[in-house]
Amino acid sequence: MRPFDGHTVVLGVSGGIASYKSAWLARLLTKAGAHVDAVLTRSATEFVSGLTFEALTGRPVHAGLFDPGRALDHIGLARSADAIVVAPATADFLARAASGQSGDLLTAILLATKASVLLVPAMNDHMWAHRQTQANVSHLRSLGYRMLEPEEGMLAAGEGEGPGRMPEPETIFAHVARLLESSTPSRLAGRSVLVTAGPTREAIDPVRFISNHSSGRMGVAIASAAWRRGAEVSLVAGPLSVATPVGARVRVVSTTDEMARVVGELLPTTDVLVMAAAPSDFRPTHVATSKIKKSAKAPVLSTEATPDILKSTANRRRANAIVVGFALETDDAVASGRKKLDDKSLDLIVVNDATEPGAGFGVDTNRVTLIDRLGTEEKLPLLSKTEVADAILDRVEQLARGR
Repeated sequence: MRPFDGHTVVLGVSGGIASYKSAWLARLLTKAGAHVDAVLTRSATEFVSGLTFEALTGRPVHAGLFDPGRALDHIGLARSADAIVVAPATADFLARAASGQSGDLLTAILLATKASVLLVPAMNDHMWAHRQTQANVSHLRSLGYRMLEPEEGMLAAGEGEGPGRMPEPETIFAHVARLLESSTPSRLAGRSVLVTAGPTREAIDPVRFISNHSSGRMGVAIASAAWRRGAEVSLVAGPLSVATPVGARVRVVSTTDEMARVVGELLPTTDVLVMAAAPSDFRPTHVATSKIKKSAKAPVLSTEATPDILKSTANRRRANAIVVGFALETDDAVASGRKKLDDKSLDLIVVNDATEPGAGFGVDTNRVTLIDRLGTEEKLPLLSKTEVADAILDRVEQLARGR
């Protein structure tokens, strides 16, 4: 999985109760293809076992600076790392790192490495708010360390809720991906990317609506991949069946009109527009104010077309903006896609056949054909939607050359 495959991540774990989450983070990184070298402080081993990390990563676990036969571990690990993440980073660890101490293996690695470092603090909310901790955090940032601040939530020992909780492993995983991706320059870095995802719903009465089977997986995958590449991402989403992506600014909508309005608001500052949503094409001409009762005679539903969101943006797009559309078809998919490419003035269209196994709604895979404004056609094999998202954004980056 991009960008982990073949890269080495040093996962530092300091001694806090949140270290149990670090084991799952190690699993996520390893499953994505990274070589994970876990480095546990002595206090961390009071909370979690090194054997757990060895079993999850398939690699030796490192703990002591002076363990027999490992006198230069801090140099080897510092040089081999493509990225270093310390999760949890306790108040004590932050203090030691901020003052440049190197009395343990993990702090020695930080002093010896040239790799990017992500620190993930986790502690009691009062400890996090203390002026000394905040001064340490500020100083570490000034030294070039990246900081993923703690979240608010239930704390240990019945302390209630407050800022200090370590983010979930999936969130940290996404930030490590962005950290690794930053080592390779991307034409999307710093650019404004607007993605739409999911279905819309058009009310029939207070309890029924017209919609479709879209889960939003493809749009969410694109938003995630764009943020990972350093873009500033906005996601306009109808009702999703999947979690919203880390890092994106999410605007939740329900109807096609609402989606069109929000897209219009964001359009003037958008460098890349990716319309992956599946808005309803039709809506009832009349919405009942109360539930339509079931009777012997079924009611006749009169409908009208909803606005074509993508086509309506044609005269309002930012100069040199790159626009990507989607064509989910059941007949003559490529021909229909080429027509949409021209009719809606697109730079790229992503075509797929809803009837093909593994390529329709509600699955984690897709098989698409990419067609650009020059008519170049590229058929991709069946891939995960994450892989499809990266293939689409690779083409977007090619189109961005010279813009």
